[in-house]
Amino acid sequence: MDRREVAALLAYIGRLDPRTTRTEEGEAREQLAQWHHLLADVPTATPHGWDALAVARHHYRTSPYQILPADIGRPWESYRRERLARHSDPTPLADPDDQAAYTAELVGNRRAVAAGAAQPAQALAITSAHEEMDPALKARLKAIGSCIPPAAREALAPYRPARAARESAVAQGLPDALSVRCEWCLAQPGESCRRRRIGPDGGARGTASCATHPSRLDLAAAEQAQLAVQTQQPVPA
Repeated sequence: MDRREVAALLAYIGRLDPRTTRTEEGEAREQLAQWHHLLADVPTATPHGWDALAVARHHYRTSPYQILPADIGRPWESYRRERLARHSDPTPLADPDDQAAYTAELVGNRRAVAAGAAQPAQALAITSAHEEMDPALKARLKAIGSCIPPAAREALAPYRPARAARESAVAQGLPDALSVRCEWCLAQPGESCRRRRIGPDGGARGTASCATHPSRLDLAAAEQAQLAVQTQQPVPA
């Protein structure tokens, strides 16, 4: 705000609260200089939601105390922070090899957003490319995890055989045994089945990963059949 805009703001505040009005010329000049010094970088209004007069009016609607420059400056700083928090820098049009121009465009965009001259740029959400996928199959893939490129999956398969087996089963429409709790070894969903290691004395010395127990496969198949009935999808033979 320049001095004339600050004077207009003080005149408006004086109509709301006569206590702020300075009748003596020296006091009025000093008040104007003080407010201008503190609010020089605060605009009177912006095209996107900021209005210093509205802030002053809100102050007197909610507080019995005389307004201070901080009661205008503090909401302005909150307004700036909130807008920058919602802003995602768009890719500048400047040549990336021209670092000075590239940086200047980024800074200029942020300043325009913070000053209320431009709206915050929102980052585009990533959408799925499998909208036509069967709902039941999509739910099962989501439960197992996100898809990765086939080449990477094949390269990782020797190092994560349980995960590879799950992905292969889902791709073929077979039950995912690890999606349920094993009633035989009590392995939790997502964990491989375990077998007990028995010592020479006949006591259990530990457990080790093993092939999925048949009862777990049967339970997974039963749950898949139930899900297919609920979603009215055919059960794979």
